[in-house]
Amino acid sequence: MLADLPESSTEADASVVRVLSYNIRSLRDDEAALARIIRACVPDVVCVQEAPRFFRWRKAAARLAHASELVYATGGGTASGPMILTSLRAHVEHAEDVLLPRTPWLHQRGLATAVLRFGRARLGVVSCHLSIDADERHDQGKLLLDRLAALDVPHAVVAGDLNDRPDGRTFGLLAGHLQDGWAVRPWGREHTTRLGDPLQRIDAVFATKGVEVLGCGVPMGLPGVTEADLRAATDHLPVLAALRVPAA
Repeated sequence: MLADLPESSTEADASVVRVLSYNIRSLRDDEAALARIIRACVPDVVCVQEAPRFFRWRKAAARLAHASELVYATGGGTASGPMILTSLRAHVEHAEDVLLPRTPWLHQRGLATAVLRFGRARLGVVSCHLSIDADERHDQGKLLLDRLAALDVPHAVVAGDLNDRPDGRTFGLLAGHLQDGWAVRPWGREHTTRLGDPLQRIDAVFATKGVEVLGCGVPMGLPGVTEADLRAATDHLPVLAALRVPAA
């Protein structure tokens, strides 16, 4: 199944970029299985949610990046959970972490943002993990769109754990401004909750209108990865998208 998704490539007029979104539950589960899954997806960009953010979080982030054959770009503790890792193919032009307004008694939320270059293609990236509270989540969705516009790049991607389903208000807000990768070109599995849990699609990859979605969904048939690995790595399933990004 993974062979059905286009590989990374750079052409004169565009680059194919593989973007992975993954909630890793603060590395509280099987790190070896998690790293195997990430490597098997062969991503150019990984938008992480629930990255380690407390004691020695930078060391934990570096350990995951090394095990996954990637490099740290931004986020983690400084973004209150969201993080961005990249392959060596990406050149980081700019990176910034943003803390969102906090509602009392709820978790601090933030965004990890970056502008990456792949050949002549430039791609804005936002990794997010939105609130479990519906009103705060909707406010965060609006702030996310504002931050995306502030990156000031023609092509961008938003990936993360929305804590909302496609029929929800915040999911609908983002889908009204951006392309929902699964809705445009479904590939693999749809639901992103862990195998055996109630079926929901609460993790997603969105892209701006000028980006061509070549496929998006939960990868199946990953080489060297078992169903047991997917259950052991974390309580979410990964979402992988292949995107054709026009050259600047």
